[in-house]
Amino acid sequence: MTAHYRSAFAPNLFTGRVAVVTGGGSGIGRCTAHELASLGAHVVLIGRNLAKLQDVAGEIVSDGGRASFHSCDIRQEDAVRTVVTAIVGAHGRIDALVNNAGGQYITPLEHISAKGWQAVIDTNLTGGFLFARECYVQSMQAHGGAIVNIVADMWGSMPGMGHSGAARAGMVNFTETAALEWARSGVRVNAVAPGYIASHGMDHYPPEAGPMLREMRDTVPAGRFGNEAETSAAIVFLLSPAASFISGSVLRVDGARPQVRMGWGQVAAPAEAQARDAVKPFDGFHRYVMPKVFQS
Repeated sequence: MTAHYRSAFAPNLFTGRVAVVTGGGSGIGRCTAHELASLGAHVVLIGRNLAKLQDVAGEIVSDGGRASFHSCDIRQEDAVRTVVTAIVGAHGRIDALVNNAGGQYITPLEHISAKGWQAVIDTNLTGGFLFARECYVQSMQAHGGAIVNIVADMWGSMPGMGHSGAARAGMVNFTETAALEWARSGVRVNAVAPGYIASHGMDHYPPEAGPMLREMRDTVPAGRFGNEAETSAAIVFLLSPAASFISGSVLRVDGARPQVRMGWGQVAAPAEAQARDAVKPFDGFHRYVMPKVFQS
């Protein structure tokens, strides 16, 4: 492939920096890793599926970037500590962390078992805390750095995913608390809350969820799903020097979906409005593939 990532940010913005991306083997994490690498960072990919990490690292290297990877279950404290030690040992420091790893499944609250609840909390809250804590203790406390935690569009409620909503709300509070406690070390901590993003993760939902997913765009004032590159751009901004006075904040990437109110009438913008420059999709990721649920 000869194309390269079309970032909106200045070339070499992160040259000489080491950026860790959890959940870097697919979806938003993969896209963000590509963008950071295209801007000069050495990207360290973290995930449980070693084959996926190896594939993404190969893509980045093929595109002219630098990447390495480590298999790690972020829910396991000792494993996280060991991997962060290895990263610091190899590179000397960690300048940026994108806490992107996560996952959930669709089910109403009354059908969520204690085991299922705990698994989602561990993945979407505890794992992010552990990785952030170790990056801080082992590197950022001495050198400074920036952390972006990926949460979700859970404002008001998250029906069908109450376990994930609870975890993401906890991560927002963790973000605010860490921003305060770690500011003394020159560390900024923010979050990005993606809304309805047409990402690889949608391919993991059951086939019967397809009609619901396709109809969701009609509930977004922007009139469409967002894409991975639009989410990555928000993450990269918060990691960049341009955000040096931003900490403890959540940047929503959701096309104003949480503002929808009953009685307003037509929600989704018409096609002619969607085509205007200020709101048309930013397709920066040259390796993006539309989720299968939307390809028909």
